[in-house]
Amino acid sequence: MTASTASISVIAPGGIGVGTARLRATGLILGIVSAFAFSSSGPFVKPLLEAGWSLGAALLVRMGVAGLMLSPALFIAMRRQRGFLRRHWRLILGFGLMPVLGCQLFFFSAMQRMPVAVALLIQYLAPVMLVAWAWARSRKAPSALVLSGSVVAITGLVLVVDVSGATFDLVGTLLALAAAVCVCAYFVISERAGDDLPPLALAASGLLTGAAVIGVLCLTGIMPFQAPAVSIELAGALVPWFVPMLWVAVVATTLGYGLGVMAVPRIGSRVASFVGLSEVLFALGFAWLFLGEVPAPVQFVGGALLLAGVVLVRADASATAVPNAAPSVPS
Repeated sequence: MTASTASISVIAPGGIGVGTARLRATGLILGIVSAFAFSSSGPFVKPLLEAGWSLGAALLVRMGVAGLMLSPALFIAMRRQRGFLRRHWRLILGFGLMPVLGCQLFFFSAMQRMPVAVALLIQYLAPVMLVAWAWARSRKAPSALVLSGSVVAITGLVLVVDVSGATFDLVGTLLALAAAVCVCAYFVISERAGDDLPPLALAASGLLTGAAVIGVLCLTGIMPFQAPAVSIELAGALVPWFVPMLWVAVVATTLGYGLGVMAVPRIGSRVASFVGLSEVLFALGFAWLFLGEVPAPVQFVGGALLLAGVVLVRADASATAVPNAAPSVPS
């Protein structure tokens, strides 16, 4: 920040800086829109995979197009900071290998061994894993609001992703847990973004890293690459393959990662991880609209509980805000 930039730290009656409250409100909106964008990928990719597309092809197009769309932010960051890649290569590599590549590979691998609902449930244990990690690291128990919010949110998640009749698969469970760890890494690494490491530059470099790794795996034959020119049915209409693929790359991935990494530094990894649970609810809506998969009544109850849990965790974040932690806002 330059000397000509004025700092504004207005304290609201509730004890929270006005600037901080505004940043958190913006971050909350960005997080919800990011979850909405991410949620559309499954209902659009699933028909492509069923029509003959390989997972490697779908991931390569998804990551590559999204990385290229966000690449201007990376070029700007590299021009402004000499040695940008040298300074941040560890975070960039970690973001590309875990939140971008690892999460998707582990989840889809788990999905092939167990019901999608079970894999989703295990993957979305990430918010509770973050709470447990913070508890173990700081040796300070979370507040009653956070603990109760975690219980309520996970209860709602269990109801949303109906797991009745599912059988246990050890390898699938381990793969889904690995995906959950990668989701945790997404929120932890994204929280490191800021002026020195612009969020969009982090997203772009991570997506391009993931695309490069997938490209190598496909070229070497480790992962099959099949991308037939098929037509699929969405919402009762036949559309060519590039319609869902472009949506997944441009909307689900570019907006999902781009807005997500901008949201996490504003609201923190813990709150952002619980807000991310809304992705499950949005995914139900997309599957209902485009694939004709009508949610059961119990899933609506679960959705209400999930949202209640997010509200409890968010309420704790507001109550424990430090007044003098309000950031400087340019005049």
